[in-house]
Amino acid sequence: MVMSTTFVTLIGAYLLGSIPFGVVLTRLGGAGDLRQIGSGNIGATNVLRTGRKGLAAATLLLDGGKGAVAVLLAQWLQPDLALWAGAAAFVGHLYPVWLKFRGGKGVATMLGVSLAAWWPAGLAFAVVWLAMLALTRRSSVGGLAGAVAAPIAAAMGGQSAAVLVMLMMTLLVVWKHRDNIARLIDGTEPKVGGR
Repeated sequence: MVMSTTFVTLIGAYLLGSIPFGVVLTRLGGAGDLRQIGSGNIGATNVLRTGRKGLAAATLLLDGGKGAVAVLLAQWLQPDLALWAGAAAFVGHLYPVWLKFRGGKGVATMLGVSLAAWWPAGLAFAVVWLAMLALTRRSSVGGLAGAVAAPIAAAMGGQSAAVLVMLMMTLLVVWKHRDNIARLIDGTEPKVGGR
């Protein structure tokens, strides 16, 4: 019974995380197929390249929200799985079954997971993300810096279980940003607002 509940919780969280809100919203909003626009990414930064700021903001909130909801639901149903449910939703965003496992880069979803799992880590993530975004005007720099800040904040707060899960998410965020990192090194990474 415990095994089946665990399976259902984690698969449910993964499927929740797999919902590609950026793709859905741009289609519903008449902006076309997001995967054929800009970088082809399904996240809020690429939605912004459509010129639809409202859709980009909604994508950011929903992508973060699904990570937070996964954690909060698991805390209610099976508390010992809350962090792992958040991680499952995060993996769902990165590798969604609906899009042949080609998903986003996970920054907003990791932020949502971090806020719901231990809010000081989420706050550190958000502050560092926004600060670096403002300084560099490059979404990738902000997202990467925020993702690194979360497990550091959790470690400083003595949240050992959260550190492990957040560190795993951070490594995946870095992996998904490998092309961005290469462009940053080359000096060709676009700034926010560029089409």
